[in-house]
Amino acid sequence: MAIIKPISDLRNKSNEISELAHQTKEPIYITKNGEGDLVVLSIGEYRKLQRQLDLFAKLSVAESQFASGDKGRPYQQVLKEVRQRIHEAKGRS
Repeated sequence: MAIIKPISDLRNKSNEISELAHQTKEPIYITKNGEGDLVVLSIGEYRKLQRQLDLFAKLSVAESQFASGDKGRPYQQVLKEVRQRIHEAKGRS
């Protein structure tokens, strides 16, 4: 269920709003003059959302490439390249 708080709570009860955001892991909608104005979200949930958006963007690119006929690379080739990069990174450490 949506959590809605007036903007005065953001000023007067910021610790309570912070705790609520962390406990519920849900966005808190802040209203100003009775209308939606802001959304408060814990940094952890914000980062999770950003990772999801990044993944969706990458999937969109992959779908476009596939639709245009790009068949990609075989799994074994990708795995070999990943292992090689890991080996090279360990050598630099």
